[in-house]
Amino acid sequence: MPVHTLPAVEALRRLDQFETVIDARSEDEHALDHIPGALNWPTLNNAERITIGTMYKQVNAFEAKKRGAAIAARNIAAHIEREVIDKPREWKPMVYCWRGGNRSGSLATILGAIGFHVTLIEGGYKAWRAALVEDLTPQAQRLQYRVVCGPTGSGKTRLLQALAAQGAQVLDLEALANHRSSVLGHIPGLPQPSQKRFDSLIWDALRRFDPARPVFVESESKKVGNVRVPDALIERMRESPCIDLQLPNEERVALLLEDYDFFVTDPVHFCDRLQALVELRGKAVIDGWVEKVAAGRTPEVVLELLTQHYDPMYSASIKRNFKLYGQAVPAVLSDRSVKALEQLAKQLV
Repeated sequence: MPVHTLPAVEALRRLDQFETVIDARSEDEHALDHIPGALNWPTLNNAERITIGTMYKQVNAFEAKKRGAAIAARNIAAHIEREVIDKPREWKPMVYCWRGGNRSGSLATILGAIGFHVTLIEGGYKAWRAALVEDLTPQAQRLQYRVVCGPTGSGKTRLLQALAAQGAQVLDLEALANHRSSVLGHIPGLPQPSQKRFDSLIWDALRRFDPARPVFVESESKKVGNVRVPDALIERMRESPCIDLQLPNEERVALLLEDYDFFVTDPVHFCDRLQALVELRGKAVIDGWVEKVAAGRTPEVVLELLTQHYDPMYSASIKRNFKLYGQAVPAVLSDRSVKALEQLAKQLV
């Protein structure tokens, strides 16, 4: 059966129509970013891709193509034996590689020869990425947002989770970014996605939302750790209605000590991270906080971090950037309990 080609823009719109999407690129390319839900069937794996690329440069293209074809044939055979033998005739995969060339073309040709209806993305991942970046703007603009504002430790993330549990539409940018969006927000052992991957995760979330219902999102800055929120999304967020989440200070400290428990169990790491604030707070202040942490007075340090550092910065930023914050709906929590968050979520929904 002949292989059909599909422009990347059309593939974007029809993504959910394909039962299987196959990424024929190497493991590293796939890890950097891939079409949402795509399976990785490397035509050439990481090491093989480097070997063939080196042959292209140091020997010649003809010899490299011969060697690459032999490797690709073995890999494709293994993929078919592992993944395809039990597939019915009606199976209709979509396949892509970097530019829609040899790697995905070889796999698609063989699958088509078997008798499957195979679709190949024109221009491969490169074209898909360009189409996705362009589509991020209309996807962000078609939705209505409710921005959960509140100082550090007020429970914004927990409220988003409670809202999701109540069936609300929630966009948790910090979860997608693997970061808690502050100088101390890096989560040990959990690397952030690449910018391309972050964009793809956001696009995939936005496209699934119903524009007739609000999307709850936290009042993020333009960057969440090392990744940047798409301009169209941050602009829509900043012009949307706000919710002003409030929690007593002692509850905020307790919440942060729970959410950042790795700082409590590893005070050395906490003190190392505090050094990032020397330029803003001064060496004397940071040295004082380090001494208190060493003396087991971490809750006291957290309270001072909130009142002296995070709160003034957050207040200035939120008033400057979120146009409707002055008309924000107050959302007061008496405590950080699951019950209190659930009750508030029900009211907001």
